[in-house]
Amino acid sequence: MTCDLGLQPGFCLGPLPVRFYGIIIVVGALVGGFIASREARRRGENPDRIWDALVYVVLAGIIGARLYHVLSTPAGCAEGVPMCGWPWYKDHPLDALLIWNGGLGIFGAVFAGGLVVLVYVRRNKLSLGRYLDIAAPALIMGQAIGRWANFINQELYGPPTDLPWGIPIDEKHRYGAYDPAIYPVDQTVFHPVFLYESVLNVLGFIVLVLGARRWKWLKEGDLILLYMIWYGVVRILVESLRPDAWTVMEGLATAQLVSLVLVVIGVVWLFIRHRPRAAQA
Repeated sequence: MTCDLGLQPGFCLGPLPVRFYGIIIVVGALVGGFIASREARRRGENPDRIWDALVYVVLAGIIGARLYHVLSTPAGCAEGVPMCGWPWYKDHPLDALLIWNGGLGIFGAVFAGGLVVLVYVRRNKLSLGRYLDIAAPALIMGQAIGRWANFINQELYGPPTDLPWGIPIDEKHRYGAYDPAIYPVDQTVFHPVFLYESVLNVLGFIVLVLGARRWKWLKEGDLILLYMIWYGVVRILVESLRPDAWTVMEGLATAQLVSLVLVVIGVVWLFIRHRPRAAQA
């Protein structure tokens, strides 16, 4: 049996392929777990509960992320293009199980993982708002780390640029819109969209951590709403640079629509929770 890494960088342990993409995702999950356990301890909760729940959250996240990818139709996907969203998987359903080929969608991971958190806290009679607040900084830092897996795989890049931080993309990883005959490999660099999101997520982590400690007006459950607003805005911005985005209508990516819903829910819910109360007579 031979070890086949495909197009993804990694190494082999005998016949077993180990991809750097997966390693980075695991590191992001572990760092997130460490951050959440520290925050749980700070809030007087048992940090062991974080590690107990993390296994289920990660497994659900992988399933949700894969399902999101399978149901998506990224730009450029058409009948017969291998592992390219719903046009492929509807005719090759077993390929959906090959999570190391194709892709994952972060919103699917967030929603599926969030559902597991909901079940876990209800079953253990814990405070949902408190545990979502514990998870918020950990989640956004895990996402910041996870985006570097896209760098390793030469994914999540934008249009050509002259900016000094542009990144080269190999011919085999080019989107169809960027034909090497028109955009020579040795002369063209692209917007590192993964980097933009990663940096903005780190800034979001700082905001959430400082906010949790300094903003006395925050109520239990507010921090996850701030996460929804911050990350929603980030995705609306960076998604506009992605030529491979799955669109629901001309000029609007599906991720932007989902992000807009998150932002609206976060803003409205915060307003309702903090709206001035009418003075009693």
